Amino acid sequence: MTSRKTLHLKTYLMIAVMIVAGPLGNVLLAQGMKHSGALAIWPPAALLHTATNVFASGSIWLGVASLITFFVAYMLVLSWADYSFVQPASSLAYGVVALLGYLMLGEHVSPLRWAGIAVICVGVFVVGRTDPKTTEKKRGNAETADPALVGQV
Repeated sequence: MTSRKTLHLKTYLMIAVMIVAGPLGNVLLAQGMKHSGALAIWPPAALLHTATNVFASGSIWLGVASLITFFVAYMLVLSWADYSFVQPASSLAYGVVALLGYLMLGEHVSPLRWAGIAVICVGVFVVGRTDPKTTEKKRGNAETADPALVGQV
């Protein structure tokens, strides 16, 4: 059985991967789409040209890889911890989104927006002080087992 301390370490490590990989993937997708220019979907020849521009972008492919990494980490952490812990704890990603938007996309992040992100981070700190796993899998026992199936392999 996995020790409680190891479970906490794995959970926090995967949440950290989620906090970085999700926003990074989204920013890379945004960067790739901005470099692809205005996208046209009609006539069909324009759609083909659009698809070629999008799929030739390294930023798009790095963004997709980063989002796949996020998704795998998300699935893993949901198998170890409660959803009511994972979702709020992963909200630190809002700070990473603003930081990456500022650094990579040149966006202006107002002081009011930073203040809102700080409030979210305080909430994440509060949630982080709770136990990530409050439920246990229910295991069958002899009292609740079907008598006809007891002893069968």
